[in-house]
Amino acid sequence: MGPKLFSFKKGETVYSLRLFPIGGYCAMEGEDEESDSPRAFNNAKIWKRMIIVVAGAFMNIVLGLVLMMITLLPQDAFSSTTVSSFTPYSFTASTGLEKGDKIIEFNDYAINTSTDFSFAMYTMPLSDVDGTTIEIYKQDCLYELRNHCITVSENAKDEEIDALNELWDEAFSKIIDSDDKDSIYKLMCEYMDKFSQCVNTDKLESYPEIEIKETRKRFQTDMTVIRDGKEVVLEDVQFFTYKNGEDGEPTLSIDFYVEPIEKNVGTVISQTFSQTVSVVRMVWGSLVGMVTGQFGINEVSGPVGLASAITEVAGESLKVSFTNAVMSIVYVMMVITVNLGVVNMLPFPALDGGRFVMLLFEAIFRRRVPAKIEGIINGAGLVLLLLLMAVITFKDIWVLIFGG
Repeated sequence: MGPKLFSFKKGETVYSLRLFPIGGYCAMEGEDEESDSPRAFNNAKIWKRMIIVVAGAFMNIVLGLVLMMITLLPQDAFSSTTVSSFTPYSFTASTGLEKGDKIIEFNDYAINTSTDFSFAMYTMPLSDVDGTTIEIYKQDCLYELRNHCITVSENAKDEEIDALNELWDEAFSKIIDSDDKDSIYKLMCEYMDKFSQCVNTDKLESYPEIEIKETRKRFQTDMTVIRDGKEVVLEDVQFFTYKNGEDGEPTLSIDFYVEPIEKNVGTVISQTFSQTVSVVRMVWGSLVGMVTGQFGINEVSGPVGLASAITEVAGESLKVSFTNAVMSIVYVMMVITVNLGVVNMLPFPALDGGRFVMLLFEAIFRRRVPAKIEGIINGAGLVLLLLLMAVITFKDIWVLIFGG
């Protein structure tokens, strides 16, 4: 967009490259002005104009399908939503979930694919729960035990690390299986000593106190699963939660595995479509979350924020492999193009969705919206969009410079 750098004409079309890489457009004769040409946009039949208006968003989704397939092809198998097994110390298993459960609803969000589950999981809010329960006490003790394990492992040898991991698994299992706070606390102290002995360090002079609070912030939600062919509602399923430092926000941890979906021609095609549909739902759910206040301005990014996010994703993925980095970038591109398709069809002035609403008005009432009124509506919508872009870009630059 912006000032034209250069252009050339081929046939009846003028192609141009402009200064600002923040968007593009296709302008047809009679689209934003009156024209007497019988081939102009404003003189085409209404069904043709409707197709033209939605074509851009449609092609965004088509491109999203292509990019989704590219990301799926290198995978050996695909993730289902059916629980196959639990870790030996699974906390989720102790709060209701069972092997063989097929998750179909999570946090009031319908689950059809692994993408649906990921979105529902990472948008699950923290809840106020009873802080005096045995489950909370277990996690507090495990949190202290985990911190001690990390501390003593800092200077440990490889064989000592292996031994520490075995001790950790053993301690985790015993604590999860215990139903008495005194026993749990004794196990925590016992394994703190064993961790110290494992790397030949002194025992702790004193053990951490476990603070009992009336309420706690926890990740818990209702789930609906298919179990033995029947729908079962699991209430208040709790997920293992870590604290990021003493005053940090809790972090969700998933402690179960899901069954793989075999990769073949049929599953590649079905997963391409179902996962793309899930991304469309994810974008729509995010937009709804913005309107309802679930997500704030910090969760919105413009071109600057996207460039920063892509750089971060590529850098982290490159630690695994070059191929992984390329696929991660392609995945982000897929999300962006699907996002553009969905957003562009919102019934907002200046967007294609707003134009479609006006065409729908014309089709129903057999009369066009006056060009002057349409121009005012689209102009006001464009100003609002540009203001929003300016605010988001300022926020992205602020975060880039000062962090956040």
